[in-house]
Amino acid sequence: MNELGYWLLRCENQLFTTIDKAAETIFPRGRASDFGNPQGALLIGKWQGLPCYAAEVETLPHDLAGELMPLRPLFALAGPQAFALAGRATSLMDWQKNHHYCGRCATPTTVKIGEFAMQCPACGLLAYPRISPAVMVLIRRGNEFLLARSPHFKPGVFSALAGFVEAGESLEQCAVREVREEVSIEITNLRYFQSQHWPFPDSLMLAFFADYASGTITPDPTEIEAAGWFARDALPTLPDPVSISRRLIDAACREIIP
Repeated sequence: MNELGYWLLRCENQLFTTIDKAAETIFPRGRASDFGNPQGALLIGKWQGLPCYAAEVETLPHDLAGELMPLRPLFALAGPQAFALAGRATSLMDWQKNHHYCGRCATPTTVKIGEFAMQCPACGLLAYPRISPAVMVLIRRGNEFLLARSPHFKPGVFSALAGFVEAGESLEQCAVREVREEVSIEITNLRYFQSQHWPFPDSLMLAFFADYASGTITPDPTEIEAAGWFARDALPTLPDPVSISRRLIDAACREIIP
């Protein structure tokens, strides 16, 4: 593993970034020995033609020039491809960290050669990286969209409704249930838009458009702080462009709706 490559190093739950002017990248380039031979390094793909590794470290080499930063700001700093790669690295490092022991018999696990799986040498149980599907729905009523805000959003920000898929549930069933539970609205004409890996921590967001069918907005106070109908030309503050929710709303405003 001591070949030249790019490294995504996570320390104290932040990623190390550095501007390599020669390669024009925020990920440091070098060999494993340049970074202290991190234990448990994962090959997560390629970046600018070189292998790319991810590793969790307790400390960083003192001679590295750069800074630690959270994952989310990478989108604005380096663009969607770098953000996606860093998101993949983050999810895989979380998976590796959370599966040091077998969930069935508590035996220490090892990385299975040839695939992303933590394997139990005692009972053979395989633990693959977790992916949590979540549905997002933007509801239209004429020239208005139903937008809501959760208490954990930035002040003033509204977005489309969203929720996790439950066991035994289809994406369509999840969309109908989440909208009904969160704002007591019934929807119709559900249409798929796009998906996005959302590594906070391991979601797969599947975005849909839908039309209003019936009901009066009644927010669930345990999940929704405020919700309402907003005209296309009078929208509130929207999520950052990094999220699929913003792309969903922007597409609706451009009338790119199937």
